[in-house]
Amino acid sequence: MHLLILFLGYLFGSFPSGYLAGKIVRGVDIRSLGSGSTGATNVLRHIGKRAAIFVFLIDVLKGILSILLAKYLLLNDSWQLAVGISTLIGHIWPVWLNWKGGKAVATGLGIFLGLSWQVGLATLGVFLLIIFLFKIVSLASISASLSLPLIMLLSFKDSNFSYPYFLISLLAMSLVIWRHRENIMRIINGKEPKIGES
Repeated sequence: MHLLILFLGYLFGSFPSGYLAGKIVRGVDIRSLGSGSTGATNVLRHIGKRAAIFVFLIDVLKGILSILLAKYLLLNDSWQLAVGISTLIGHIWPVWLNWKGGKAVATGLGIFLGLSWQVGLATLGVFLLIIFLFKIVSLASISASLSLPLIMLLSFKDSNFSYPYFLISLLAMSLVIWRHRENIMRIINGKEPKIGES
């Protein structure tokens, strides 16, 4: 049963929302455009705002559903961690798209909204603040991921500290940073496009 839930988490994560948006709206493979990511940011730049909003919401929902399923089945924190990781893996490396998916930001947000809505909303707040100040999505994603372990740590009380929850916050941060390594170099070099730029 536990392995089945891990498999379902992977399936949730691997649902190709960005790819489908590109095919349905423009008849293109989003992986051949821009960064090659199937995430909402690349969809925004090359497909359109409405499609990007759809992709973002679906990708967030994938993360929420996987964790809520684990909680509904009364899986402990360690198994919730495993389900969350399997969902992130499915999103980043979907079997249907030759292992080329998104950058884990929206689905990661969904996972943390499922684990702790307070942590999820606080991390989203960091993301929105950086977007407002700098208009650079990748910088906002990186900043939110860096803040995530601290926000998770601050959310614990002495009696409810969860090593698995803290560990997944570190793993999610590492995955997002790694997936944005090219963006980081462009930010350093002042070449990362802002919202509205191609």
